[in-house]
Amino acid sequence: MKPKISVVGAGNVGAQCAFRLAQRNIPEIVLLDLVPGLAAGKALDMSQTGAIDGFASNIIGTTDYQETKNSNVAVITAGLARKPGMSRDDLISKNAAIISDVVQNVIKHSPNIILLIVTNPLDVMTYHALKLSGLPKNRVLGMAPLLDAARMQYFISQMANAHLKEVYAEVMGSHGDLMLPISRLSTVQGKPLTAVLSAEQIKQIEERTTNGGAEIVNLLKTGSAFYAPGSAAAKMAAAIVNDTKEVINSCCYLEGQYGITDVCIGVPAKLGRQGVAEIKELILSDAEIATLRKAAAAVKELCGKL
Repeated sequence: MKPKISVVGAGNVGAQCAFRLAQRNIPEIVLLDLVPGLAAGKALDMSQTGAIDGFASNIIGTTDYQETKNSNVAVITAGLARKPGMSRDDLISKNAAIISDVVQNVIKHSPNIILLIVTNPLDVMTYHALKLSGLPKNRVLGMAPLLDAARMQYFISQMANAHLKEVYAEVMGSHGDLMLPISRLSTVQGKPLTAVLSAEQIKQIEERTTNGGAEIVNLLKTGSAFYAPGSAAAKMAAAIVNDTKEVINSCCYLEGQYGITDVCIGVPAKLGRQGVAEIKELILSDAEIATLRKAAAAVKELCGKL
């Protein structure tokens, strides 16, 4: 059976994700939104791009969850976006209700599905989807750490005047103020970042990475980031259906790794056909472990508000 990925939410992030999946030649893509015509119109526009970009994916735009039947992965982007002055945590109650409805509907038509959560606050919504769905822990994960690392990678490349492909960035933790950019494990042309940039420059990069989403929200005024989040979700979904076993930092459920239990938080993970194939444990410093555990505690506290 051909790989099939459904994207729930045809706003900016969902549409970007669906389009990037088409450009990755995923055979079957369903874009779903409850607003009449929104998903159908965007899907038609994307399909007509195939002749230009050289892809032939079957892209369906719909309001009907029946169209998502037998999907391998559901990328869930549905939810309210942040506005200037709002934190990701401000969205908890409203987006939890949206996630509840979406999860129940996609599982109804695809009981063997893998859920990839993009909706904010991402760590909390991933945990919520896991507990609500009753799916095994390997089949529910969140997108954010890949996005956070991409932002850090860009900021490093600009500061070090290096090509993006020459830069590696390591980011773990929560998708928020307790994010853990690990500069000592980040590199430029294979050299440790700490040997390339000054402590002050690295501090600026770490702060800008942590506030990367808010910076874009403040610039846009009426929306939030969507190109990079949508592309990150597409990369992860494609890695799953193509069973690449690629290590991609993801929001995963932990059961003792790094001394953390019963919470979803960003860690390196090997992704494949079963979702999270393996969680990779890096050797962290005492300070890094402390920050990671502090982030986990904060996410747990927010989960208590669900």
